[in-house]
Amino acid sequence: MINEIITFAVAALPLSELRGAIPLAILKFDFSPFKALLISFLGNILPVLPLLIGLDKISDYLSHRFHWFNRFFVWLFERTRRKHGDHFHYFGDLALLIFVAIPLPLTGAYSGAVAAFVFGIPKKHAFLSIVLGVLIAGIIVTALTVFGETMFKQLFFL
Repeated sequence: MINEIITFAVAALPLSELRGAIPLAILKFDFSPFKALLISFLGNILPVLPLLIGLDKISDYLSHRFHWFNRFFVWLFERTRRKHGDHFHYFGDLALLIFVAIPLPLTGAYSGAVAAFVFGIPKKHAFLSIVLGVLIAGIIVTALTVFGETMFKQLFFL
């Protein structure tokens, strides 16, 4: 039971997310790929809804409380929307889903929630896109972990 909790917690962390939790669960804890994917997926989507709701409230609070935060958020939104707004406007929810689904560092659920906040994507659409993106990323990471382990064992005759 402790290994399941560790896997869940690692998946909920911003730096590792399920990209770190799935290999840990499969290679270290000997979980089945399905069990590793399920626990990691649930751990990774746990913080998404609080982030989507909380980022608005935190930015509003900080913007009203501290003038320099307001200037920062105005600068951030204008700059980001100017540089990348066309992609998100044209592709919409699909762009967010693809961004989250790419299993690279800094492209997971946390970054997806921040991107949805910055680009003003409605919370329901953002949540669905992020959840589907996390699921796709989880399937990719699970497949790569299982394939990589198999190839490693065959290459080194283990």
